[in-house]
Amino acid sequence: MSAASHRISRLEPYLDRPEPAPTLLKMLVGVQLAGFREDAGLAQDQAARAVGFSAAKLSRIEAGKGRRPPTESDVRALLELYGTDAYEASVLLKLLQRAGEPGWWQRYDKRLMPEWFDRLVGLQEAAATIRTFEIQYVPGLLQIPAYTRAVVERGLPNAPAGEVERRVELRMRRARLLSRSDAPQLWAIIDESVLLRVLGSTDVMREQLAHLVEMARRPNVTVQIVPLGVTNASAPAIPVTYLRFGGLDLPDVVYLEHIRSANFLEDRDETEEYRIALDRLADEALKPRDSLEMLRRTMEQRYP
Repeated sequence: MSAASHRISRLEPYLDRPEPAPTLLKMLVGVQLAGFREDAGLAQDQAARAVGFSAAKLSRIEAGKGRRPPTESDVRALLELYGTDAYEASVLLKLLQRAGEPGWWQRYDKRLMPEWFDRLVGLQEAAATIRTFEIQYVPGLLQIPAYTRAVVERGLPNAPAGEVERRVELRMRRARLLSRSDAPQLWAIIDESVLLRVLGSTDVMREQLAHLVEMARRPNVTVQIVPLGVTNASAPAIPVTYLRFGGLDLPDVVYLEHIRSANFLEDRDETEEYRIALDRLADEALKPRDSLEMLRRTMEQRYP
C-alpha cells in the first residue's frame, strides 16, 4: 500500500460517524488534496492554473475554509490532475459527500451563527483537545443556563427575549460535547476575577461555581485558576482557545474572539507561541486540586 493509500485508509472510519462533522471533513479533504498535490510535485499556483482555479480558491479548498465544501467537479478535476488512484479518490469523494451534510449547529438562524462562529463550533466538535484561557467569563462549554443568560443580556442588552433564549439553548447544546463517548479533553485556565464578577445574581454564581467543581471532577476536564496575587502571569490580553485534532495530519488552530469577529491562526509558528503561553499560564496557575479548593472557598465565603 502506498503512503497516500495508507493515509487515506485512516480516514475511512469518518465515513461512518453517526453525527455529521462538516468542518472536520472539509479540513480532512483539504489536507489530503494538498498531500496529493505535493506527491505529484506541483506547487499550489501550478495546480491552480492547470485546472483553471485562482490560487486563492485552491488555498481555501486545501485549508477547508468556507461554509460549504468544494464542489465534486472541482475535487474530481484536482484528483485527475494529481493522478490519484481509484481507491484513494473514492474515499475522498465519499468524505466530500459527508462534508456536505449539515452539523446540528448549522440548523440555527445565521444571525446566531455568523461564519466565524460556525467554524469555531465545528472545530470544537471535531477537536481531540480544547485548551482555553478566560479573563472575563466562565468558559462557554462550562457555563450553566442562568449564567449564559446573564452573559448574553450583558453583551446584547437590546436583544429580544426569544433571541436570548435561543442563544442560551445554543450554548447548552454546544456543551453536550463534553459528555459524548468520544468527548474531547478540555483544559480550562480561568482568571480568579471571573469567580468574583457577579453575573445574574449571587445565587447564579453559587450554582455556576458548583457546576465548575462538578465538571472538574470529570476525567476529560481540567480546571485551573490563576490567582489575583500572581501579578506577573504571562496571560494574553484576550481570551484564547487552542484546538488540537490528534493524529489526522491537521494543523493546530488558535481561536481569538473579538466583539463582532474572530481570528483563526493555523501557521505553526503562531500557534506554537500560544501553546507556550498556555503552558506558562498552567505553570503559574494553581494546581487542579488547589483550584477546586479555591472554587469551594469562594462559594462558601462570597456566595454563601
